[in-house]
Amino acid sequence: MDESGGSGQPRSGTDEPAEHHAGPVAPAAPSSTPADGRPPQAAEAEDGSGATENDARDSSHGTDPESTSADGRGSGNSADGPAAGNPADGRLASDHTDHTDHTDHTDHAHHTDRAHADHAAHADHTAHERTLAHSGATDTRPPRRPESPRGGLLMGRPFGVPVYVAPSWFLVAALITWVFGGQLDRVLPELGAARYLVSLFFAVAFYASVLVHELAHTVAALRFKLPVRRIQLQFFGGVSEIEKEAETPGREFVLAFVGPLLSLVLAGLFYVAMQPVEPGTVPGVLLAGLMVSNLIVAIFNLLPGLPLDGGRMLRAVVWKITGKPMSGTVAAAWVGRALAVSVLIGLPLLTQSGALGSTAEDSVGMDTVTDALLAAILAAIIWTGAGNSLRMARLREHLPELRARNLTRRAVPVETDTPLSEALRRANAAGARALVVVDPDGNPLSLVREAAIVGVPEHRRPWVAVSGLAQDLTDGMRVSAELAGEDLLDVLRATPATEYLVVEETGAIYGVLSAADVERAFVKAMARPS
Repeated sequence: MDESGGSGQPRSGTDEPAEHHAGPVAPAAPSSTPADGRPPQAAEAEDGSGATENDARDSSHGTDPESTSADGRGSGNSADGPAAGNPADGRLASDHTDHTDHTDHTDHAHHTDRAHADHAAHADHTAHERTLAHSGATDTRPPRRPESPRGGLLMGRPFGVPVYVAPSWFLVAALITWVFGGQLDRVLPELGAARYLVSLFFAVAFYASVLVHELAHTVAALRFKLPVRRIQLQFFGGVSEIEKEAETPGREFVLAFVGPLLSLVLAGLFYVAMQPVEPGTVPGVLLAGLMVSNLIVAIFNLLPGLPLDGGRMLRAVVWKITGKPMSGTVAAAWVGRALAVSVLIGLPLLTQSGALGSTAEDSVGMDTVTDALLAAILAAIIWTGAGNSLRMARLREHLPELRARNLTRRAVPVETDTPLSEALRRANAAGARALVVVDPDGNPLSLVREAAIVGVPEHRRPWVAVSGLAQDLTDGMRVSAELAGEDLLDVLRATPATEYLVVEETGAIYGVLSAADVERAFVKAMARPS
């Protein structure tokens, strides 16, 4: 069984399409009044709450339910375009926090009277004293790269893909050793206690066959240039974690079919190897067991329901017929759920009837309980996997809505020696929610961290330069405004950070993308019906 989907928790955009920005910002003083006369999307007191302080609360405490309008955007968003700064309001985001800032990056510096902006901002200073620093937005620690779960014991990296053995494998290996050992006691009673060593060898050989099954999926995925995060051997088999979806239904079908095909090939090889071996010997029993087990793996995985390989093959067929991947996923997932119910009810009944090889008289007592428990576990795995497949399909369906250009916050460029209080005053006046430190030529050097601003007391802000609160830009922190969907998430995963500089193809500054905004928008997109 293989599994397609994103790794890690994607972080993505809003469920409302945002208006386009008019252009990149320029390192100049912002306007005191927007062109359309509308109030800013978010406002915060000029006493130092600043553009980025508001978002520090977003990053560390999640979404503020009182700050977002019914359609998921901040209350300051207008229908016909992004809002600009309004110094008469004198705030940046203190009272209207936690929304994605779909703002216009047009520089208003050439349309304003600087003295008027200063006067308006200072006049309103006392009217809005509440700041994020005063309200206790807390986490001022630098961002840390999230640790990816390793998935167990690393066994190797065939084809460059790590193979992990989950802790649950040791439990199932012990179970197989015990069950197969009991069967050996009936077939080869002369082995005595040594039968458990033979059973353990069988358990390891069986999971080696499962690994070959998963490697077939992996090689096919790599052949189609699909990244494979890892292979994990676990309680009920293995999983190949393929990070992207196949581009065509034909490739999807091939990708799913190669696993059961290799299991059938292995069953055939064990059957051929069994022919010259005398029955009733240890090699004969081991080869027969491996032949039967690989045949069962192949047949089970060919059942037409997600998350099994047969379900992915069914999905590919429906996708080909309808032209819609989501239709294929829905059909295969519901067949998978029906299959789960069938396993839950049918497997114990088949065992009781003797259809699986044992007599009805033997299937009593503890054996009946064991069969029912096994059926319940298998049904739960299939049912849960089908539901996860539906959720992943919905995620991929909404990913194209997540566009860097629509999620970017307006940013105000400031030089390295600019006092924090002055930088925040400019951001307030422009309705911006981010600060970009630039050199005298206007080239971006670093981003002022939201959390760092919160840690500076208001009375010290006139004497603290923005450069002391900024994080130097790396190549991975420069994001193209044209990125969207999985491409955008891949870039953000490659360089984890709290803020990213968004640039045009020309290299001009477009704004700042907050990882918190992406995460909130992703959650909203996932909540929308398909």
